[in-house]
Amino acid sequence: MDDDKFLPKLSQNLLKILDDDEYHDITIEVGNDPYVKIFRAHMVILNYRSTYLQRILSTNKKKNEETLVHIKLPNILPEIFQIILRYIYGGRISLDECDTLSIIKVLVAASELNLQELVSYLQFYIIKNNENWMEQNFNLVYQTSFENDSFLEFQKYCTDLISKKPDKILNSISFSSIPKKLLISIIRNNNHQMSEIQVWKYVLKWGLAQNPELPPDPATFSKEDFNVLKNTLQHIVPFINFKDLTSREFSDEVLPYKKILPKELYKDLLKKFLNLHPDSKLTDNLKNSIDSKIITFQHAELISKWIEKFDITHKSTSLYEFKLILRGSRDGFTPDKFHEICDNRSCTITIIKAKGNNQILGGYNPIEWKSERGYVATKDSFIFSFENGDDINNHVLSRVINKNYAIFNDHTYGPSFGDADLILRGDSGHCIKHSYEKRIRGALESTLHCGIYCDCCYYTIRGERWKCTSCANYDLCQVCKPKSHIHNHPANHKFQLIPHSESSHYAPQFFEHYVRCDSCNKTIRGMRWKCTFCEKYNLCQDCKFKSSNIHDNNHAFLPIAYPEHILLLFSAENVPTCDYCKLTCTGYICAKCANGEFLVEEYELFQVIKK
Repeated sequence: MDDDKFLPKLSQNLLKILDDDEYHDITIEVGNDPYVKIFRAHMVILNYRSTYLQRILSTNKKKNEETLVHIKLPNILPEIFQIILRYIYGGRISLDECDTLSIIKVLVAASELNLQELVSYLQFYIIKNNENWMEQNFNLVYQTSFENDSFLEFQKYCTDLISKKPDKILNSISFSSIPKKLLISIIRNNNHQMSEIQVWKYVLKWGLAQNPELPPDPATFSKEDFNVLKNTLQHIVPFINFKDLTSREFSDEVLPYKKILPKELYKDLLKKFLNLHPDSKLTDNLKNSIDSKIITFQHAELISKWIEKFDITHKSTSLYEFKLILRGSRDGFTPDKFHEICDNRSCTITIIKAKGNNQILGGYNPIEWKSERGYVATKDSFIFSFENGDDINNHVLSRVINKNYAIFNDHTYGPSFGDADLILRGDSGHCIKHSYEKRIRGALESTLHCGIYCDCCYYTIRGERWKCTSCANYDLCQVCKPKSHIHNHPANHKFQLIPHSESSHYAPQFFEHYVRCDSCNKTIRGMRWKCTFCEKYNLCQDCKFKSSNIHDNNHAFLPIAYPEHILLLFSAENVPTCDYCKLTCTGYICAKCANGEFLVEEYELFQVIKK
């Protein structure tokens, strides 16, 4: 039986009691002169529905049987109390005919009456259904939210908007009336998407709005006018990064207001900007003007060209500003922290420093990150790697080819690209080619001769494997083959090029996982794809490419190349460390690298802003 099936009838009956004048025992005077209305109600219901009214009623006992209890609520409008009173009796509230401002008044009144259930509901309702109104009237929402400790959802909304979408506030119709403290918070927030000249213009706009008597043109300002504006902005100006302006911007936009700047600051800026090219910034003279522990300004320039789809020889420079919004060692590596900082942010660059070597991985997401699970389509994302982080010429660029699987969002994942192409979860991740053009990390299975190492450099052979036709067990990699004569190997011995398919029974595509595919029911050979959201669900390589038709389209899969029983066969006698990631492992290539996995030493996210 549905326990709630009788509640609608109960609600109707209680509302009839409210409308019945015969049995009421209390009158409530609501509002202030000249707009006052008297409501009739029943103490027993008010007493148990509102702790605030319960306290009032406890001090307003009836003096005799013929006298009604009378209380006053002067801070609430009668039409607002009418809505709340029907909620108190019937447990229902109808907001369809209310505008957003009226609903906020209901919220404030509900808080005063300590109707916490209604307070929570109304906050969620307003945020969900009136987002545009809240952005345009942010000042009212901001002031309302922090005037009451019970408006926690409003406070969270305001904090998130300040942190992630400050431009919404700056472009709202109520921008001119926002408090100084709020404006400073926006300016100090490193995550805003504005150039510094935009920040300066907004500050001036706000300052002039606080003093409407000032003329719009600073050329007509009197000495007193400058002093008025200076006093208004004196606590805001120190937070503006003037060094990020170009010399031309400083000359055109700041110099006309030089009298509102502190003297020492103005002298220092003037001295520095006068020696610059008109389109140069002070930061352009720095060796590295990007706030990163992983990449340099040269990396950023190359990535900027990739965003614009320019050839790397294109002469354009300083196309984008890279604004750091997250650093793992500073903010944490957890998916929760990533989504807290980066959700709803678009045009972001993820930069990852792999642990154990000098490799850099990364990706560009032009659309917003979200916590809700699912793949998101875009044709403009790409992933990349720098094999040796210091060498920007040794790179791999891989653009999306299956746009419907370009970006993967989930609250348990960090920044993730494709079905498995670049996935980050905390301080580890993996790269297996699927939705993008190329694999960006590690040797491809087609070129890795698993279990076969070069008798010269003792690394697992990648690419061409050259086997001596005279010796029983002697192989060289393509790097050492031209130097075979200096390794005391007989000069008259010939070498044969061995295809990968004949190279090693340790090659991943030959392995059986002793696990059946949940689609075709065959034993999985080669790459095994394990669903990360289902406890026991696996697909083979062939079925994985059809997974959108046979499994939840929003579930991500983990690629597993090597079964555990095969990894146990790898000997650690000769090679104590993985020759790819340089970390201790159990064979010539460790389990993590075999599965395309990696550990994260550091990672950063930047918001890129076109200059």
